[in-house]
Amino acid sequence: MKENYQILLEKEIENLNGRRPRLLIHSCCGPCSSYVVEYLEKFFDITVFYYNPNIYPEQEYYHRLDEQKKLISHFDGVKMIEGEYKPQDYFEYIKGNEGEQEGGKRCYLCYEQRLEKAAQTAKENGFEYFGTVISVSPYKNAEWLAEIGRRLADKYGIKFLISDFKKKGGYQRSIILSKEFDLYRQDYCGCKFSIRQ
Repeated sequence: MKENYQILLEKEIENLNGRRPRLLIHSCCGPCSSYVVEYLEKFFDITVFYYNPNIYPEQEYYHRLDEQKKLISHFDGVKMIEGEYKPQDYFEYIKGNEGEQEGGKRCYLCYEQRLEKAAQTAKENGFEYFGTVISVSPYKNAEWLAEIGRRLADKYGIKFLISDFKKKGGYQRSIILSKEFDLYRQDYCGCKFSIRQ
């Protein structure tokens, strides 16, 4: 039977019993993280991890970074870490899958690369949890994200905050917040291959 990641997330939050653990949450952009940060800041001490070597071209990366910073400025106490922007790392990671359709193996590898860096960074900096905002998008595969996150949680000995943030109107709320905060909403996922699709 298919798991309901929203219910699992709600149970995880309930089990906190009012405790506010440190969460490093990977973010692809301001609009996707808007609802997620609004939702989770009541329960966690959040640091947003902006790590996206997949984003192309370079000026797009920095535009999205600026929008991420703009969003965070609206939330007291939310911090941010910017990962290194090394597009060559992304191209090496997905090598041989450049021709894949959007939503195929190339995307799986892209999730994996960014989540692994989030898990490593969370472990190195003493966070109790790591996660990602990517599941807020109706175009992204929450099952793949859960599978990768659980595997990395085992590998690094750190908790993965399982989620499907598009549930309960999360994606719609992200659109409202993006308008409210005047955030740039890009019209492609991020990599050079997604532009053409």
